Amino acid sequence: MVKSIKIYKNFDVNKNHQGSIILIGNFDGLHTGHQKLFRLAKNFKKKFSLKVGVLTFEPMPKMFFNKIRNFRISNETQKLNLLKKFEVDFVIIKKFNKEFSKMKSIDFIKNILASKLKAKFVFVSNNFRFGNKREGNVRQLIKNESLYEYKIIKPKPLKKNKRVISSTLIRNLLKNGKLKQANKYLDREWSIEGKVLKGRQLGKKIGFPTANIDIKNYILAKPGVYGVKAKKQNSSKLIKGIANLGYRPTFNQKKILLEVHLFNFSENLYNKYLTVNFLKFIRKEKKFKNIGQLQKQIKIDLVKAKNIK
Repeated sequence: MVKSIKIYKNFDVNKNHQGSIILIGNFDGLHTGHQKLFRLAKNFKKKFSLKVGVLTFEPMPKMFFNKIRNFRISNETQKLNLLKKFEVDFVIIKKFNKEFSKMKSIDFIKNILASKLKAKFVFVSNNFRFGNKREGNVRQLIKNESLYEYKIIKPKPLKKNKRVISSTLIRNLLKNGKLKQANKYLDREWSIEGKVLKGRQLGKKIGFPTANIDIKNYILAKPGVYGVKAKKQNSSKLIKGIANLGYRPTFNQKKILLEVHLFNFSENLYNKYLTVNFLKFIRKEKKFKNIGQLQKQIKIDLVKAKNIK
């Protein structure tokens, strides 16, 4: 059974969580590169009998500064569920806002890492930047190790085929329709979690009813048709299906939407939460001359989706 983890919204952690191992980062997607880091933290946890905590930010700093909407590989709930599997004891989800962004890097080290968290080990990536205008870096953290009694750990990044496994790499793979490779680096099927909305019922009108999901802040994977599996909230049962992620050019729609058609399923899903696992990219989105052509293509897509193992 996976244990629960303590969630903090500020740096005032309980005394038993002070003096811990702290991993700092966005950890978007918790891919195999991140997993390597957490395995190392687990070894430190056993060796030094310390707790493991994660310091992460909402929204992600890049989304805050650049006002980006569709960027994330995983949402906050998915991230927390994945962290539970890595034997993390607590998570600090710091709200990233204008005030926090202006904190001087030395103040972050002195007031947060040393005074409030009393960190013993701090795990960061080699390119970690922090503080006002990203003034702080790993060199500064190392320079202050003895003064503030912590030790910086910066493991070498995980590489496959001479490429560093990173969230940026996975986002690019998803945007280019290379789902198989993205799933391999995630070590699981990429998924979107969202609320089923009442749509224009275009799918139902052409004989293929769909559950429409607003993808909110998720990265925009390559528009097209995908083989999927989906499950309802608080359920472990996965139902096979087919999904269209895109703008539905045949119907001249402008808002991107995830439409999911589940096989042998007839329940009403409106206002319920659905998690959709992406199994395989079938084809890119295209505009058809008429509804008849679209229906014909959907039948071909359905066969392909049903044959996905």
